[in-house]
Amino acid sequence: MAVARTFAVALNGLEGHVVEVEADIAPGLPAFVLIGLPDTALGESRERVRAAAVNAGCPLTQRKLTINLSPAALRKQGSGFDLAIAVAALAAAGDVSVDSVAGVVHLGELGLDGRLRPIPGVLPSVAAARRAGFANVMVPAANADEAHLVDGIRVIAVGSLRDAAIWHGGRFSPRPVEPVGLPVSTDRRETAEGGLDMSDVLGNEDVIEALIVAAAGAHHVSMVGPPGAGKTMLAARLPGILPDLTDEEALEVTSIRSLTGVGVGGELVRRPPFEAPHHTASAISIVGGGSGRIVPGAVVRATNGVLFLDEAPEFPARVLDVLRQPLESGRIAIHRASGVAAFPARFQLVLAANPCPCGRYGSQDDECTCTPIARRRYLARLSGPLLDRVDIRLTVRRLSVAAMRASGATSPASKPDGVTTSAAVTSEAIRHRVVGARAVAAERLATTPWTRNSEVTGSWLRTGPRRLPHAATAALDRAFERGAITMRGFDRTLRLAWTLADLDTAEAPTAHHVGAALFLRRGMES
Repeated sequence: MAVARTFAVALNGLEGHVVEVEADIAPGLPAFVLIGLPDTALGESRERVRAAAVNAGCPLTQRKLTINLSPAALRKQGSGFDLAIAVAALAAAGDVSVDSVAGVVHLGELGLDGRLRPIPGVLPSVAAARRAGFANVMVPAANADEAHLVDGIRVIAVGSLRDAAIWHGGRFSPRPVEPVGLPVSTDRRETAEGGLDMSDVLGNEDVIEALIVAAAGAHHVSMVGPPGAGKTMLAARLPGILPDLTDEEALEVTSIRSLTGVGVGGELVRRPPFEAPHHTASAISIVGGGSGRIVPGAVVRATNGVLFLDEAPEFPARVLDVLRQPLESGRIAIHRASGVAAFPARFQLVLAANPCPCGRYGSQDDECTCTPIARRRYLARLSGPLLDRVDIRLTVRRLSVAAMRASGATSPASKPDGVTTSAAVTSEAIRHRVVGARAVAAERLATTPWTRNSEVTGSWLRTGPRRLPHAATAALDRAFERGAITMRGFDRTLRLAWTLADLDTAEAPTAHHVGAALFLRRGMES
């Protein structure tokens, strides 16, 4: 009896578990038995591996071959175990070195022609192998750049099963093959690198200042205004004024992109992501899920970036309310019969809505045809518990001709192709302000587990040396006593006040900062 073992990685969310792949060859009729809770795609690897081995010129044994994936109680999913299964079988047959395959983690899907195909989730898988203490990982050639993003582990890129067998000491003559490349990405997800700049926005200076506060403290925002007021335009430019991601955040965002199958390349994602799902999206597409492999949803893909819900009242109430838990905890745990997958979900929520079904309420040049009860019902689709988690509430007005001229812009009608010009401040200049404010907050929070004001707990702000004097919080205290804000709203207003103080480089919020924060919290009209 011959036994060999190697290793692969099973992903559960972003968490990787090293799986021991054992191969046993025993006397008996030819058979290929795969045990250890494989899913359907992994169960089909028997046919892929056998055909790939034959076409690569290193066929498997004709005796009974048993492959065990350990720990057996851990569910394994996907085709990324193909390479590990194949090299373990070849090692058990004596075609490659048993000691060599035992010291390498193998990742990759095999095609029937023996070439290795790229797989999603290579970055978190390689990171899991490094954390487990492995020094070598073998990946498809197309995933090599992505795997190299993880420091402290040797990456071995191979194009085919034959190349892998030769690397492990197999006595096979090299056979040149054309490696399978990454598929052409059809992802159209927006990022902050789309050439959008805050200088494109005319007027709405108060709203832009409020967005600067939101960016400095990572606060959630809602905007209500008629069509054409610029809500979508402002929200799309919010990522452009956010700071670059830290190394830890960049690795997390890039790992999520890798897990979703989006091309990663050889560099970490350094700019905040931007997710804008359509209002017909389901709850599962927002938080993640799936009947087989649990895949991340929009809230996960927006981690360390912006989740923008345009036409928010058009989303089903059930979809909107699933945001409440990740808004508080910054994580989402998806429970299915097959197991539980946890993902990070620290995003900045931006809601945009019309003031009524016809969208003309409050407009100076259009008359609203909606009844008062219709307007209340429309905005009531945004539940109170959800809005209570939104820090800044803005009312956005349409830009008048006078305001457009005052902003230094040229009327679209007087320029070709509707082009406008403005002397407004650029996103880069605003980003410097935001970076400075976040640096002040990070220095203050250096001895805490938080780095941004939106993450700080209310109890920390209300007790100890950071507790503000009554003179500074008098207006906030009165609002709380009247029931105008909840306890959660009280704490979130304090966080806003600290962000305003950081932008002013003040040591602590004053009564002016607390009043301005309460003004933003309860609804600001531009």
